[in-house]
Amino acid sequence: MIGTAIGEGMDAGDPTAGQGRSWPATETPAQAGTEAEPAAGAAGEGLDLDGAYVWVASFQRRFEAEAAELGELDRRAGDGDFGANIRRALRRVEQRLDQVPPTSPGELFLGVAHGFLNTGGTSGPLFGLWFRGIGQASEAPTMTLAALAAGVDAGTATVQRLGKARPGDKTMVDAMAPATDALAGAVADGLDVAGGIALAAEAARAGALATESMRARRGRAAYVGDVARGVLDPGALTVALFFDSALT
Repeated sequence: MIGTAIGEGMDAGDPTAGQGRSWPATETPAQAGTEAEPAAGAAGEGLDLDGAYVWVASFQRRFEAEAAELGELDRRAGDGDFGANIRRALRRVEQRLDQVPPTSPGELFLGVAHGFLNTGGTSGPLFGLWFRGIGQASEAPTMTLAALAAGVDAGTATVQRLGKARPGDKTMVDAMAPATDALAGAVADGLDVAGGIALAAEAARAGALATESMRARRGRAAYVGDVARGVLDPGALTVALFFDSALT
């Protein structure tokens, strides 16, 4: 089950985990002959373009593997279109990055945002706004932990404002908010990017798993009331999956 898989670290034994896809029309340094570093960067100094590609490609691959189960969770508490909508968004992301190759991590996340914002449903556009916050946080060739933290904070604030959701409402915010706090704490403690993302992944995972016992107060799940108790929120699980994808 996806909740168990995220809790244990999905694909922990997969030797291909973290390998990026050749999305850009032009070669990145990694594709030109140098093997890509882990998403957070080997030295932890920041997230460069190659690392961002690896992270997003890993997220797409892992979401594809879990899309059916995430859709089933949504069917039990909503309308069941979550998995299909996010898969379509990720295909649009791939097309966008092919058509408009980014030159920085920020531009890449803006490309991710573009793909999600042009997707139907409610969750797709909200994720698009979240990724846009991350993308707008830095124009530099390397995204620092402070910039990533600021972007996640801005994106989460936008999702909360427009979605009118708070932690405890059984939504994606239940994973976004603790990840935001974890990143801010990592910046204050002087951690590197790898360490900060690891803490964010742990916090998002815990927040997502906590949604199982919650009564939904926002989104379609709110209409079924206590029927949604015992069902993990697919949006929160997807946030956890995103951060966890940077570690594989």
